[in-house]
Amino acid sequence: MWFRNLQIYRLPTPWGIGLAALEEQLARSPFRRCGGHEATTRGWVAPQAAAGLVHALGGQWLIALCVEQRLLPASVINDEVRERAAALAEQQGHPPGRMQLRELRERVGEELLPRAFTRRRTTHAWIDPRAGWLCIDAGSSGKAEDLVEQLRSSLDDLPLALLHTELSPTAAMADWLAGGEAPAGFTIDRDCELKAAGEEEAVVRYVRHALDGDEVRAHLADGKLPTRLALTWDDRISFVLTDKAEIKRLAFLDLVSEGEATKAADADGQFDADFALMTGELSRFLPQLVAALGGEKTTD
Repeated sequence: MWFRNLQIYRLPTPWGIGLAALEEQLARSPFRRCGGHEATTRGWVAPQAAAGLVHALGGQWLIALCVEQRLLPASVINDEVRERAAALAEQQGHPPGRMQLRELRERVGEELLPRAFTRRRTTHAWIDPRAGWLCIDAGSSGKAEDLVEQLRSSLDDLPLALLHTELSPTAAMADWLAGGEAPAGFTIDRDCELKAAGEEEAVVRYVRHALDGDEVRAHLADGKLPTRLALTWDDRISFVLTDKAEIKRLAFLDLVSEGEATKAADADGQFDADFALMTGELSRFLPQLVAALGGEKTTD
């Protein structure tokens, strides 16, 4: 149980809902398979096999959303529509019109959908109700919003907002690169992306490249702004910070080996051990990241 990405949201501190109430309200929307003519279904599943919909350990909660989609490529529909359109043209003596083609496409989609293969994905979210964190292990904001949307639908009330800081990640990363030094507790690694504003949107990417030279500062002086920067916190967590305050390529440098050293006797015990290690580190990491970005922006 190791997250690889963080889409970071804030809850009130402490969050008013209790564990039992959360479990009960999630149970209103359990996952079920796609029906014959359904393109997508989604619902809550147990984060750990043979357990409840909320995995709770040490005051930390874990939930999981499962999404199933039927895979019906447009190319498959197009090929079938072309064949049927050709047969229809021969039958009626002229090519089908626009309305006929639209109806034909709809009919083909309805007929082929029940035979399409399905694909599932599960997205996990960690909740710290006391500190007010909700972090989703999703590489894109779209997948995170799928989970947030389902959570809003399932719960009676969800006072949730994206994390906002006093300094924008772009401005903070530009300052760190220009000065050649990260804030206390952090180090700048060797990956970075700089993007120019304007119509051309020229992009410069550095991979495994030193970022403390004049070349990077020259790009900053030319108006290019950082959109991604690789960092390490406390020699324990490496990550890439984006201009949208997303965390990508999250890696727990020593914790995985520590977890192996204290390997549990069974899978459930190992799951709990990994979850405890991960949430313990993230609980320390997130406040320091927010402090590095000038503190949390408060609204009146």
